[in-house]
Amino acid sequence: MEKFGVQDPDIARRVVGENALAFAFLNKMPIVSGHTLICPKRIVADSASLSPEEWFQVLQLKEMVCKQLKHVLGAEGFNFAWNEGGEVAGQTVPHFHLHVVPRKKGDTGIAQYEPRVFLYRPGTRSPSPEEELMSLASLLRF
Repeated sequence: MEKFGVQDPDIARRVVGENALAFAFLNKMPIVSGHTLICPKRIVADSASLSPEEWFQVLQLKEMVCKQLKHVLGAEGFNFAWNEGGEVAGQTVPHFHLHVVPRKKGDTGIAQYEPRVFLYRPGTRSPSPEEELMSLASLLRF
């Protein structure tokens, strides 16, 4: 069953918002609580393949997600990132997605920025419990 234009039911349950060309959902293995991914609905591997309107709508969702993360979680700042270029760049899913990582003083996320460590923290991240993700998604949904 498709919901929010998303066919994968695990992702559809974590969707927090969408517009005509993009959707936002909670990351299953967050760096910090509220780590959100924003994807165009059309499957494209890299940013160069996005149309100007898709870019606009991805960035429009970014603003909405940030507003909700500030309101619900008290986010004070954000890290934004995406990987492209396949495995060499750490892109494990061939569908463009923008990482939105909410930050606040004293959080447990990585403070220094080395992209591969920042996004993946090998060996130190485990998936969040599904109930926790569903509860947070319901609070952030707009």
